[in-house]
Amino acid sequence: MAKPLQESTLLKHVKPLRPYLVSAAGFSFFINILMIAPAIYMLQVFDRAVASRSEGTLLMLTLILVFLLTAMGALDWVRSQIMNRAGEKLDALLAAEVFDATYRSALLTGGRGGTQALSDIAGLRGFLSGPAINAFFDTPWVPVYVVVMFLFHPGFGLLALASVALIGILTLTNQRMTRERVATAASEQGQARNFAGQQLRNAEAIEAMGMMPQVFARWRAHNGRAVSLQAAAADTSGALTAASRALRILLQSLALGLGAYLAINNQISPGMMIAGSIMLGRALAPVDQLVGAWKGWQAARQQFTRLDELLSAMPPRVESLSLPPPQGRLQVEGLRVVPPGGGDLALRGVSFELAAGEQLGIIGPSAAGKSTLARAVLGLWPAQTGEVRLDGASLAQWNREELGPYIGYLPQDVELLTGTVSENIARFGELDSERVVEAARLAGVHQMILRLPNGYDTVVGALGGGLAGGQRQRIGLARALYDKPKLVVLDEPNSNLDDVGEAALRYALQQLRELGSTVLVISHRPNVLACVDKILVLRDGQIADFGAAREIMGKFKQVHPRRPADRGAPGVPGGDAG
Repeated sequence: MAKPLQESTLLKHVKPLRPYLVSAAGFSFFINILMIAPAIYMLQVFDRAVASRSEGTLLMLTLILVFLLTAMGALDWVRSQIMNRAGEKLDALLAAEVFDATYRSALLTGGRGGTQALSDIAGLRGFLSGPAINAFFDTPWVPVYVVVMFLFHPGFGLLALASVALIGILTLTNQRMTRERVATAASEQGQARNFAGQQLRNAEAIEAMGMMPQVFARWRAHNGRAVSLQAAAADTSGALTAASRALRILLQSLALGLGAYLAINNQISPGMMIAGSIMLGRALAPVDQLVGAWKGWQAARQQFTRLDELLSAMPPRVESLSLPPPQGRLQVEGLRVVPPGGGDLALRGVSFELAAGEQLGIIGPSAAGKSTLARAVLGLWPAQTGEVRLDGASLAQWNREELGPYIGYLPQDVELLTGTVSENIARFGELDSERVVEAARLAGVHQMILRLPNGYDTVVGALGGGLAGGQRQRIGLARALYDKPKLVVLDEPNSNLDDVGEAALRYALQQLRELGSTVLVISHRPNVLACVDKILVLRDGQIADFGAAREIMGKFKQVHPRRPADRGAPGVPGGDAG
Protein backbone atom coordinates (compact mmCIF):
# COMPACT_ATOMS: atom_id res chain seq x y z
CA MET A 1 0.00 0.00 0.00
CA ALA A 2 1.44 3.39 -1.00
CA LYS A 3 2.35 5.80 1.76
CA PRO A 4 0.62 9.19 2.09
CA LEU A 5 2.41 11.81 0.00
CA GLN A 6 3.47 13.79 3.08
CA GLU A 7 5.37 10.69 4.29
CA SER A 8 6.91 9.93 0.90
CA THR A 9 10.69 9.67 0.92
CA LEU A 10 10.85 10.31 -2.81
CA LEU A 11 8.71 13.45 -2.55
CA LYS A 12 11.26 14.95 -0.18
CA HIS A 13 13.99 14.26 -2.73
CA VAL A 14 12.16 15.97 -5.59
CA LYS A 15 11.12 19.18 -3.77
CA PRO A 16 13.53 21.19 -5.99
CA LEU A 17 11.16 20.40 -8.88
CA ARG A 18 8.49 22.64 -7.33
CA PRO A 19 9.62 25.86 -9.12
CA TYR A 20 9.35 24.05 -12.47
CA LEU A 21 5.82 22.89 -11.69
CA VAL A 22 4.78 26.33 -10.43
CA SER A 23 6.16 27.95 -13.57
CA ALA A 24 4.37 25.42 -15.78
CA ALA A 25 1.15 26.06 -13.85
CA GLY A 26 1.59 29.82 -14.40
CA PHE A 27 1.96 29.34 -18.13
CA SER A 28 -1.07 27.03 -18.05
CA PHE A 29 -3.11 29.92 -16.65
CA PHE A 30 -2.43 32.08 -19.70
CA ILE A 31 -2.73 29.14 -22.11
CA ASN A 32 -6.17 28.21 -20.80
CA ILE A 33 -7.33 31.83 -20.82
CA LEU A 34 -6.27 32.08 -24.46
CA MET A 35 -8.09 28.81 -25.24
CA ILE A 36 -11.34 30.71 -24.75
CA ALA A 37 -10.40 32.87 -27.73
CA PRO A 38 -11.91 30.58 -30.45
CA ALA A 39 -15.27 30.59 -28.68
CA ILE A 40 -15.24 34.37 -28.26
CA TYR A 41 -14.15 34.70 -31.89
CA MET A 42 -17.14 32.67 -33.14
CA LEU A 43 -19.44 34.65 -30.87
CA GLN A 44 -18.17 37.96 -32.26
CA VAL A 45 -18.12 36.77 -35.89
CA PHE A 46 -21.78 35.72 -35.85
CA ASP A 47 -23.08 38.55 -33.66
CA ARG A 48 -20.98 41.39 -35.09
CA ALA A 49 -19.31 40.67 -38.41
CA VAL A 50 -22.08 38.57 -39.97
CA ALA A 51 -24.89 40.67 -38.49
CA SER A 52 -23.31 43.93 -39.75
CA ARG A 53 -21.89 42.34 -42.92
CA SER A 54 -18.64 44.16 -42.12
CA GLU A 55 -15.55 42.68 -43.78
CA GLY A 56 -13.32 45.06 -41.80
CA THR A 57 -14.69 43.75 -38.51
CA LEU A 58 -14.21 40.15 -39.70
CA LEU A 59 -10.62 40.90 -40.74
CA MET A 60 -9.79 42.58 -37.42
CA LEU A 61 -11.35 39.77 -35.37
CA THR A 62 -9.43 37.21 -37.42
CA LEU A 63 -6.11 39.05 -36.98
CA ILE A 64 -6.71 39.26 -33.23
CA LEU A 65 -7.49 35.52 -33.13
CA VAL A 66 -4.33 34.70 -35.11
CA PHE A 67 -2.25 36.79 -32.69
CA LEU A 68 -3.81 35.24 -29.59
CA LEU A 69 -3.50 31.65 -30.85
CA THR A 70 0.11 32.28 -31.94
CA ALA A 71 0.83 33.57 -28.44
CA MET A 72 -0.91 30.51 -27.00
CA GLY A 73 1.25 28.21 -29.14
CA ALA A 74 4.40 30.00 -28.00
CA LEU A 75 3.36 29.74 -24.35
CA ASP A 76 2.55 26.04 -24.80
CA TRP A 77 6.04 25.51 -26.30
CA VAL A 78 7.64 27.32 -23.35
CA ARG A 79 5.63 25.14 -20.96
CA SER A 80 6.87 22.00 -22.72
CA GLN A 81 10.45 23.27 -22.46
CA ILE A 82 9.99 23.89 -18.74
CA MET A 83 8.78 20.32 -18.24
CA ASN A 84 11.68 18.99 -20.34
CA ARG A 85 14.06 20.79 -17.99
CA ALA A 86 12.07 19.36 -15.05
CA GLY A 87 12.71 15.87 -16.42
CA GLU A 88 16.43 16.60 -16.66
CA LYS A 89 16.40 18.01 -13.13
CA LEU A 90 14.64 14.88 -11.87
CA ASP A 91 17.41 12.76 -13.35
CA ALA A 92 20.07 15.00 -11.79
CA LEU A 93 18.36 14.80 -8.38
CA LEU A 94 17.80 11.05 -8.32
CA ALA A 95 20.28 9.34 -10.64
CA ALA A 96 23.23 9.15 -8.23
CA GLU A 97 21.19 8.19 -5.17
CA VAL A 98 18.98 5.67 -6.98
CA PHE A 99 22.04 4.09 -8.61
CA ASP A 100 23.67 3.80 -5.18
CA ALA A 101 20.48 2.40 -3.63
CA THR A 102 20.13 -0.10 -6.50
CA TYR A 103 23.77 -1.10 -6.07
CA ARG A 104 23.39 -1.63 -2.31
CA SER A 105 20.13 -3.50 -2.81
CA ALA A 106 21.88 -5.82 -5.28
CA LEU A 107 24.70 -6.22 -2.76
CA LEU A 108 22.25 -7.50 -0.16
CA THR A 109 20.32 -9.73 -2.56
CA GLY A 110 23.17 -11.29 -4.46
CA GLY A 111 22.44 -9.23 -7.57
CA ARG A 112 18.75 -10.16 -7.71
CA GLY A 113 17.58 -6.56 -7.32
CA GLY A 114 17.93 -5.80 -11.03
CA THR A 115 17.93 -2.37 -12.63
CA GLN A 116 14.20 -1.65 -12.53
CA ALA A 117 14.75 1.53 -10.51
CA LEU A 118 17.00 3.01 -13.19
CA SER A 119 14.29 2.29 -15.77
CA ASP A 120 11.77 3.92 -13.45
CA ILE A 121 13.75 7.18 -13.43
CA ALA A 122 13.73 7.18 -17.23
CA GLY A 123 9.99 6.46 -17.18
CA LEU A 124 9.23 9.38 -14.82
CA ARG A 125 11.49 11.67 -16.83
CA GLY A 126 9.57 10.73 -19.99
CA PHE A 127 6.26 11.29 -18.20
CA LEU A 128 7.25 14.81 -17.10
CA SER A 129 8.28 15.76 -20.61
CA GLY A 130 5.35 14.00 -22.31
CA PRO A 131 1.85 15.18 -23.25
CA ALA A 132 0.03 13.36 -20.43
CA ILE A 133 1.28 15.86 -17.84
CA ASN A 134 -0.62 18.65 -19.63
CA ALA A 135 -3.89 17.13 -18.45
CA PHE A 136 -2.65 17.70 -14.88
CA PHE A 137 -2.24 21.43 -15.57
CA ASP A 138 -5.37 21.87 -17.70
CA THR A 139 -7.94 19.95 -15.64
CA PRO A 140 -8.15 22.59 -12.83
CA TRP A 141 -9.45 25.04 -15.44
CA VAL A 142 -12.51 22.96 -16.24
CA PRO A 143 -14.63 24.83 -13.61
CA VAL A 144 -13.69 28.12 -15.31
CA TYR A 145 -15.07 26.89 -18.63
CA VAL A 146 -18.22 25.67 -16.89
CA VAL A 147 -18.70 29.10 -15.27
CA VAL A 148 -18.31 30.80 -18.66
CA MET A 149 -20.98 28.46 -20.06
CA PHE A 150 -23.32 29.43 -17.19
CA LEU A 151 -22.72 33.06 -18.22
CA PHE A 152 -23.79 32.15 -21.75
CA HIS A 153 -26.97 30.48 -20.44
CA PRO A 154 -27.86 28.31 -17.42
CA GLY A 155 -28.87 25.50 -19.79
CA PHE A 156 -25.34 25.44 -21.21
CA GLY A 157 -23.91 25.42 -17.68
CA LEU A 158 -26.07 22.50 -16.54
CA LEU A 159 -25.19 20.52 -19.66
CA ALA A 160 -21.51 21.22 -19.02
CA LEU A 161 -21.78 20.02 -15.41
CA ALA A 162 -23.53 16.82 -16.46
CA SER A 163 -21.00 16.23 -19.24
CA VAL A 164 -17.97 16.69 -16.96
CA ALA A 165 -19.56 14.38 -14.39
CA LEU A 166 -20.16 11.64 -16.99
CA ILE A 167 -16.63 11.84 -18.41
CA GLY A 168 -15.25 11.95 -14.85
CA ILE A 169 -17.17 8.79 -13.95
CA LEU A 170 -15.72 7.03 -16.99
CA THR A 171 -12.23 8.14 -15.95
CA LEU A 172 -12.62 6.80 -12.40
CA THR A 173 -14.15 3.59 -13.72
CA ASN A 174 -11.19 3.16 -16.04
CA GLN A 175 -8.78 3.66 -13.14
CA ARG A 176 -10.58 1.27 -10.78
CA MET A 177 -11.04 -1.49 -13.35
CA THR A 178 -7.49 -1.48 -14.66
CA ARG A 179 -5.27 -0.44 -11.72
CA GLU A 180 -4.93 -3.86 -10.08
CA ARG A 181 -4.50 -5.70 -13.39
CA VAL A 182 -1.80 -3.30 -14.59
CA ALA A 183 0.09 -3.53 -11.28
CA THR A 184 -0.06 -7.34 -11.26
CA ALA A 185 0.96 -7.48 -14.92
CA ALA A 186 3.97 -5.27 -14.20
CA SER A 187 4.99 -7.55 -11.34
CA GLU A 188 4.67 -10.67 -13.50
CA GLN A 189 6.59 -8.99 -16.32
CA GLY A 190 9.38 -8.10 -13.90
CA GLN A 191 9.57 -11.69 -12.66
CA ALA A 192 9.70 -12.97 -16.24
CA ARG A 193 12.47 -10.51 -17.10
CA ASN A 194 14.52 -11.38 -14.02
CA PHE A 195 14.05 -15.11 -14.63
CA ALA A 196 15.19 -14.76 -18.24
CA GLY A 197 18.25 -12.78 -17.16
CA GLN A 198 19.22 -15.43 -14.63
CA GLN A 199 18.88 -18.20 -17.16
CA LEU A 200 20.93 -16.39 -19.81
CA ARG A 201 23.81 -16.38 -17.36
CA ASN A 202 23.54 -20.15 -17.25
CA ALA A 203 23.00 -20.67 -20.98
CA GLU A 204 25.82 -23.21 -21.35
CA ALA A 205 24.52 -25.54 -18.64
CA ILE A 206 20.96 -25.20 -19.93
CA GLU A 207 22.02 -26.07 -23.48
CA ALA A 208 24.31 -28.93 -22.44
CA MET A 209 21.66 -30.65 -20.33
CA GLY A 210 18.72 -30.00 -22.66
CA MET A 211 16.87 -27.86 -20.13
CA MET A 212 15.61 -25.24 -22.60
CA PRO A 213 12.00 -26.58 -22.89
CA GLN A 214 11.59 -26.54 -19.11
CA VAL A 215 13.21 -23.11 -18.76
CA PHE A 216 11.06 -21.72 -21.59
CA ALA A 217 7.92 -23.18 -20.01
CA ARG A 218 8.75 -21.49 -16.68
CA TRP A 219 9.43 -18.15 -18.39
CA ARG A 220 6.34 -18.47 -20.56
CA ALA A 221 4.17 -19.02 -17.49
CA HIS A 222 5.24 -15.66 -16.00
CA ASN A 223 5.17 -13.87 -19.35
CA GLY A 224 1.82 -15.41 -20.29
CA ARG A 225 0.19 -14.18 -17.10
CA ALA A 226 1.62 -10.70 -17.70
CA VAL A 227 0.41 -10.62 -21.31
CA SER A 228 -3.03 -11.87 -20.30
CA LEU A 229 -3.41 -9.24 -17.57
CA GLN A 230 -2.10 -6.47 -19.81
CA ALA A 231 -4.48 -7.49 -22.59
CA ALA A 232 -7.44 -7.55 -20.19
CA ALA A 233 -6.52 -4.12 -18.85
CA ALA A 234 -5.99 -2.77 -22.38
CA ASP A 235 -9.36 -4.17 -23.51
CA THR A 236 -11.15 -2.50 -20.60
CA SER A 237 -9.26 0.76 -20.98
CA GLY A 238 -9.79 0.76 -24.75
CA ALA A 239 -13.52 0.25 -24.40
CA LEU A 240 -13.85 3.02 -21.83
CA THR A 241 -11.64 5.36 -23.87
CA ALA A 242 -13.72 4.76 -26.97
CA ALA A 243 -16.91 5.31 -24.97
CA SER A 244 -15.48 8.54 -23.56
CA ARG A 245 -14.52 9.83 -27.01
CA ALA A 246 -17.93 8.97 -28.51
CA LEU A 247 -19.71 10.51 -25.51
CA ARG A 248 -17.70 13.74 -25.83
CA ILE A 249 -18.62 14.10 -29.51
CA LEU A 250 -22.26 13.36 -28.69
CA LEU A 251 -22.33 15.92 -25.88
CA GLN A 252 -20.82 18.60 -28.11
CA SER A 253 -23.50 17.86 -30.71
CA LEU A 254 -26.17 18.07 -28.01
CA ALA A 255 -24.70 21.41 -26.92
CA LEU A 256 -25.07 22.62 -30.51
CA GLY A 257 -28.65 21.35 -30.57
CA LEU A 258 -29.42 23.01 -27.26
CA GLY A 259 -27.92 26.25 -28.55
CA ALA A 260 -30.06 26.05 -31.68
CA TYR A 261 -33.19 25.52 -29.54
CA LEU A 262 -32.31 28.49 -27.35
CA ALA A 263 -31.51 30.63 -30.39
CA ILE A 264 -34.84 29.70 -32.04
CA ASN A 265 -36.60 30.84 -28.87
CA ASN A 266 -34.51 34.05 -28.84
CA GLN A 267 -32.87 33.21 -25.51
CA ILE A 268 -29.35 33.43 -26.95
CA SER A 269 -27.76 34.76 -30.11
CA PRO A 270 -26.65 32.47 -33.01
CA GLY A 271 -23.02 33.28 -32.17
CA MET A 272 -23.51 32.11 -28.61
CA MET A 273 -24.93 28.84 -29.97
CA ILE A 274 -21.62 28.07 -31.75
CA ALA A 275 -19.51 29.45 -28.89
CA GLY A 276 -21.31 27.23 -26.36
CA SER A 277 -20.51 24.09 -28.32
CA ILE A 278 -16.84 25.11 -28.61
CA MET A 279 -16.64 25.90 -24.88
CA LEU A 280 -18.12 22.54 -23.96
CA GLY A 281 -15.49 20.81 -26.10
CA ARG A 282 -12.81 22.87 -24.36
CA ALA A 283 -14.21 21.95 -20.92
CA LEU A 284 -14.25 18.24 -21.72
CA ALA A 285 -10.86 18.09 -23.45
CA PRO A 286 -8.69 17.89 -20.27
CA VAL A 287 -10.94 15.25 -18.72
CA ASP A 288 -10.90 13.29 -21.96
CA GLN A 289 -7.10 13.66 -21.98
CA LEU A 290 -7.02 12.03 -18.56
CA VAL A 291 -8.88 9.02 -19.92
CA GLY A 292 -6.53 8.68 -22.88
CA ALA A 293 -3.40 9.22 -20.78
CA TRP A 294 -4.53 7.01 -17.90
CA LYS A 295 -2.14 4.21 -18.83
CA GLY A 296 0.76 6.66 -18.63
CA TRP A 297 -0.48 8.00 -15.30
CA GLN A 298 -0.75 4.49 -13.87
CA ALA A 299 2.76 3.61 -15.07
CA ALA A 300 4.15 6.83 -13.57
CA ARG A 301 2.40 6.09 -10.29
CA GLN A 302 3.90 2.60 -10.13
CA GLN A 303 7.33 3.97 -10.99
CA PHE A 304 7.01 6.59 -8.26
CA THR A 305 5.93 3.95 -5.73
CA ARG A 306 8.80 1.60 -6.57
CA LEU A 307 11.38 4.38 -6.34
CA ASP A 308 9.87 5.57 -3.07
CA GLU A 309 10.06 2.06 -1.60
CA LEU A 310 13.67 1.65 -2.75
CA LEU A 311 14.82 4.98 -1.30
CA SER A 312 12.93 4.29 1.93
CA ALA A 313 14.58 0.87 2.28
CA MET A 314 18.02 2.19 1.27
CA PRO A 315 18.50 5.63 2.87
CA PRO A 316 21.56 7.65 1.82
CA ARG A 317 24.89 6.63 3.27
CA VAL A 318 25.93 8.63 6.32
CA GLU A 319 29.11 10.59 5.73
CA SER A 320 31.84 9.19 7.96
CA LEU A 321 34.78 11.09 9.40
CA SER A 322 38.02 10.42 7.57
CA LEU A 323 40.27 8.09 9.53
CA PRO A 324 44.02 7.53 9.17
CA PRO A 325 45.04 4.86 6.62
CA PRO A 326 44.55 1.38 8.18
CA GLN A 327 47.48 -0.82 9.14
CA GLY A 328 45.49 -4.05 8.98
CA ARG A 329 44.77 -5.08 12.59
CA LEU A 330 41.50 -7.05 12.42
CA GLN A 331 39.12 -7.84 15.28
CA VAL A 332 35.96 -9.92 14.87
CA GLU A 333 33.77 -9.81 17.99
CA GLY A 334 30.77 -12.13 18.55
CA LEU A 335 29.70 -12.04 14.92
CA ARG A 336 26.20 -13.36 14.18
CA VAL A 337 25.08 -13.06 10.56
CA VAL A 338 21.92 -14.00 8.70
CA PRO A 339 22.44 -14.00 4.91
CA PRO A 340 20.18 -11.44 3.16
CA GLY A 341 16.88 -13.08 2.32
CA GLY A 342 17.60 -16.02 4.63
CA GLY A 343 16.11 -16.85 7.98
CA ASP A 344 18.81 -18.96 9.66
CA LEU A 345 22.04 -17.81 11.21
CA ALA A 346 25.06 -18.59 9.03
CA LEU A 347 27.52 -17.38 11.67
CA ARG A 348 26.99 -17.89 15.39
CA GLY A 349 29.15 -15.81 17.69
CA VAL A 350 32.41 -15.92 15.70
CA SER A 351 35.30 -14.08 17.38
CA PHE A 352 39.00 -13.87 16.56
CA GLU A 353 41.77 -11.32 16.18
CA LEU A 354 44.65 -10.87 13.74
CA ALA A 355 47.60 -8.57 14.13
CA ALA A 356 48.56 -6.41 11.16
CA GLY A 357 50.40 -8.53 8.62
CA GLU A 358 49.13 -11.93 9.84
CA GLN A 359 47.69 -14.43 7.40
CA LEU A 360 44.69 -16.60 8.31
CA GLY A 361 43.45 -19.71 6.53
CA ILE A 362 39.73 -20.45 6.88
CA ILE A 363 38.57 -24.01 6.31
CA GLY A 364 35.48 -26.07 6.99
CA PRO A 365 32.90 -28.29 5.30
CA SER A 366 30.37 -27.04 2.79
CA ALA A 367 27.88 -24.49 4.18
CA ALA A 368 30.03 -23.95 7.27
CA GLY A 369 29.80 -20.16 6.85
CA LYS A 370 33.21 -19.46 5.28
CA SER A 371 32.07 -17.16 2.47
CA THR A 372 29.58 -15.52 4.81
CA LEU A 373 32.45 -14.71 7.15
CA ALA A 374 34.42 -13.21 4.26
CA ARG A 375 31.50 -10.97 3.28
CA ALA A 376 30.86 -9.94 6.88
CA VAL A 377 34.54 -9.08 7.45
CA LEU A 378 34.39 -6.81 4.40
CA GLY A 379 31.11 -5.23 5.52
CA LEU A 380 29.23 -6.56 2.50
CA TRP A 381 26.65 -8.35 4.64
CA PRO A 382 25.41 -6.69 7.82
CA ALA A 383 25.86 -8.38 11.17
CA GLN A 384 22.80 -9.16 13.26
CA THR A 385 24.96 -8.73 16.34
CA GLY A 386 28.67 -8.38 16.92
CA GLU A 387 31.28 -6.16 15.34
CA VAL A 388 34.10 -6.17 12.83
CA ARG A 389 36.87 -3.71 13.62
CA LEU A 390 39.78 -2.58 11.50
CA ASP A 391 42.53 -0.84 13.49
CA GLY A 392 40.04 -0.60 16.36
CA ALA A 393 37.36 1.24 14.36
CA SER A 394 34.08 -0.43 13.44
CA LEU A 395 33.62 -0.85 9.68
CA ALA A 396 30.60 1.45 9.92
CA GLN A 397 32.92 4.26 11.05
CA TRP A 398 35.03 4.08 7.90
CA ASN A 399 34.31 6.13 4.81
CA ARG A 400 33.76 3.35 2.28
CA GLU A 401 35.28 5.18 -0.66
CA GLU A 402 38.38 6.06 1.37
CA LEU A 403 38.70 2.55 2.81
CA GLY A 404 38.21 0.77 -0.54
CA PRO A 405 41.73 1.28 -1.91
CA TYR A 406 43.15 -0.39 1.21
CA ILE A 407 40.97 -3.49 0.71
CA GLY A 408 41.62 -6.36 -1.68
CA TYR A 409 38.89 -8.90 -2.38
CA LEU A 410 38.78 -11.92 -4.66
CA PRO A 411 35.29 -13.48 -4.57
CA GLN A 412 34.61 -17.11 -5.38
CA ASP A 413 32.86 -16.24 -8.64
CA VAL A 414 35.13 -13.73 -10.35
CA GLU A 415 33.44 -11.36 -12.78
CA LEU A 416 35.40 -8.74 -14.68
CA LEU A 417 33.71 -5.53 -15.73
CA THR A 418 33.46 -4.59 -19.38
CA GLY A 419 36.69 -2.79 -20.21
CA THR A 420 40.38 -3.49 -20.74
CA VAL A 421 42.47 -5.77 -18.57
CA SER A 422 44.41 -2.76 -17.28
CA GLU A 423 41.18 -0.91 -16.40
CA ASN A 424 39.94 -3.94 -14.46
CA ILE A 425 43.20 -4.27 -12.53
CA ALA A 426 43.18 -0.52 -11.77
CA ARG A 427 39.59 -0.87 -10.49
CA PHE A 428 38.46 1.58 -13.20
CA GLY A 429 40.27 4.43 -11.50
CA GLU A 430 42.99 6.59 -12.97
CA LEU A 431 45.27 4.40 -15.05
CA ASP A 432 48.83 4.28 -13.73
CA SER A 433 50.80 1.86 -15.88
CA GLU A 434 53.48 1.27 -13.26
CA ARG A 435 50.98 0.39 -10.53
CA VAL A 436 48.96 -1.84 -12.89
CA VAL A 437 52.04 -3.80 -13.94
CA GLU A 438 53.23 -3.95 -10.33
CA ALA A 439 49.91 -5.52 -9.26
CA ALA A 440 50.09 -7.97 -12.17
CA ARG A 441 53.64 -8.96 -11.22
CA LEU A 442 52.61 -9.31 -7.58
CA ALA A 443 49.85 -11.71 -8.67
CA GLY A 444 52.25 -13.50 -11.02
CA VAL A 445 50.03 -12.76 -14.01
CA HIS A 446 52.18 -10.27 -15.97
CA GLN A 447 53.50 -12.80 -18.49
CA MET A 448 50.05 -14.33 -18.96
CA ILE A 449 48.59 -10.89 -19.76
CA LEU A 450 51.34 -10.19 -22.29
CA ARG A 451 50.28 -13.33 -24.17
CA LEU A 452 46.72 -12.02 -24.58
CA PRO A 453 45.83 -10.66 -28.06
CA ASN A 454 46.31 -7.02 -27.04
CA GLY A 455 48.12 -7.47 -23.76
CA TYR A 456 46.93 -5.09 -21.08
CA ASP A 457 44.64 -3.39 -23.62
CA THR A 458 42.68 -6.59 -24.28
CA VAL A 459 38.97 -5.87 -23.83
CA VAL A 460 37.09 -8.29 -21.62
CA GLY A 461 33.36 -8.54 -20.93
CA ALA A 462 31.25 -8.85 -17.82
CA LEU A 463 32.18 -12.53 -17.45
CA GLY A 464 35.75 -12.16 -18.62
CA GLY A 465 35.14 -12.23 -22.36
CA GLY A 466 37.11 -15.06 -23.96
CA LEU A 467 39.26 -15.68 -20.89
CA ALA A 468 39.39 -19.09 -19.26
CA GLY A 469 38.26 -19.43 -15.66
CA GLY A 470 41.84 -19.59 -14.36
CA GLN A 471 42.86 -16.50 -16.36
CA ARG A 472 39.87 -14.59 -15.08
CA GLN A 473 40.69 -15.61 -11.52
CA ARG A 474 44.33 -14.56 -11.82
CA ILE A 475 43.39 -11.14 -13.25
CA GLY A 476 40.89 -10.84 -10.39
CA LEU A 477 43.75 -11.55 -7.99
CA ALA A 478 45.81 -8.77 -9.58
CA ARG A 479 42.83 -6.44 -9.11
CA ALA A 480 42.61 -7.46 -5.46
CA LEU A 481 46.32 -6.74 -4.95
CA TYR A 482 46.32 -3.41 -6.79
CA ASP A 483 48.03 -0.61 -4.87
CA LYS A 484 49.22 -2.97 -2.08
CA PRO A 485 46.08 -3.15 0.10
CA LYS A 486 46.33 -3.59 3.85
CA LEU A 487 43.49 -6.13 4.21
CA VAL A 488 43.11 -8.87 1.60
CA VAL A 489 40.31 -11.46 1.54
CA LEU A 490 40.67 -14.34 -0.94
CA ASP A 491 37.69 -16.68 -1.26
CA GLU A 492 38.81 -19.96 -2.89
CA PRO A 493 41.52 -18.13 -4.88
CA ASN A 494 42.87 -21.36 -6.40
CA SER A 495 39.60 -23.06 -7.36
CA ASN A 496 40.34 -22.64 -11.10
CA LEU A 497 44.13 -22.53 -11.03
CA ASP A 498 46.59 -25.00 -12.51
CA ASP A 499 50.01 -25.69 -11.00
CA VAL A 500 51.49 -22.52 -12.52
CA GLY A 501 48.61 -20.45 -11.14
CA GLU A 502 48.95 -21.98 -7.69
CA ALA A 503 52.67 -21.25 -7.66
CA ALA A 504 51.87 -17.63 -8.56
CA LEU A 505 49.31 -17.52 -5.73
CA ARG A 506 51.82 -18.79 -3.18
CA TYR A 507 54.30 -16.19 -4.45
CA ALA A 508 51.66 -13.46 -4.02
CA LEU A 509 51.00 -14.56 -0.43
CA GLN A 510 54.71 -14.37 0.32
CA GLN A 511 54.88 -10.87 -1.17
CA LEU A 512 51.85 -9.77 0.86
CA ARG A 513 53.59 -11.01 3.99
CA GLU A 514 56.63 -8.85 3.17
CA LEU A 515 54.33 -5.87 2.53
CA GLY A 516 52.68 -6.35 5.94
CA SER A 517 49.19 -6.97 4.55
CA THR A 518 46.67 -8.86 6.67
CA VAL A 519 45.29 -11.76 4.61
CA LEU A 520 42.30 -14.09 4.96
CA VAL A 521 42.38 -17.12 2.65
CA ILE A 522 39.46 -19.49 2.24
CA SER A 523 40.78 -22.66 0.67
CA HIS A 524 40.66 -26.43 0.93
CA ARG A 525 44.04 -27.12 -0.65
CA PRO A 526 46.86 -27.67 1.86
CA ASN A 527 49.63 -26.34 -0.38
CA VAL A 528 48.10 -22.86 -0.05
CA LEU A 529 47.24 -23.20 3.62
CA ALA A 530 50.87 -24.06 4.34
CA CYS A 531 51.73 -20.40 3.74
CA VAL A 532 49.45 -18.95 6.44
CA ASP A 533 50.19 -18.14 10.09
CA LYS A 534 46.90 -19.25 11.62
CA ILE A 535 43.97 -21.46 10.71
CA LEU A 536 40.33 -21.03 11.69
CA VAL A 537 38.07 -24.06 11.35
CA LEU A 538 34.37 -23.34 10.89
CA ARG A 539 31.59 -25.85 11.35
CA ASP A 540 27.85 -25.02 11.33
CA GLY A 541 28.66 -21.32 11.57
CA GLN A 542 30.76 -21.70 14.70
CA ILE A 543 34.48 -21.84 15.36
CA ALA A 544 35.46 -25.47 15.77
CA ASP A 545 39.16 -24.67 16.20
CA PHE A 546 41.51 -21.73 15.91
CA GLY A 547 45.24 -21.44 16.37
CA ALA A 548 48.67 -21.60 14.77
CA ALA A 549 48.64 -23.23 11.34
CA ARG A 550 51.24 -25.85 12.29
CA GLU A 551 49.24 -26.83 15.39
CA ILE A 552 45.85 -27.07 13.58
CA MET A 553 47.26 -28.98 10.63
CA GLY A 554 49.02 -31.34 13.06
CA LYS A 555 45.72 -32.16 14.74
CA PHE A 556 44.10 -33.01 11.41
CA LYS A 557 47.00 -35.22 10.39
CA GLN A 558 46.73 -37.17 13.65
CA VAL A 559 42.95 -37.62 13.44
CA HIS A 560 42.66 -38.00 9.65
CA PRO A 561 45.82 -39.48 8.10
CA ARG A 562 45.96 -38.31 4.50
CA ARG A 563 45.70 -40.91 1.76
CA PRO A 564 47.37 -40.42 -1.61
CA ALA A 565 44.02 -40.00 -3.32
CA ASP A 566 42.94 -37.21 -0.97
CA ARG A 567 42.82 -33.79 -2.57
CA GLY A 568 41.05 -31.65 -0.06
CA ALA A 569 42.43 -30.22 3.11
CA PRO A 570 42.93 -32.94 5.74
CA GLY A 571 39.64 -33.73 7.39
CA VAL A 572 37.80 -31.07 5.37
CA PRO A 573 35.70 -32.80 2.72
CA GLY A 574 34.77 -30.62 -0.22
CA GLY A 575 35.34 -27.33 1.47
CA ASP A 576 33.48 -25.16 -1.06
CA ALA A 577 31.38 -22.05 -0.49
CA GLY A 578 30.11 -21.53 2.94
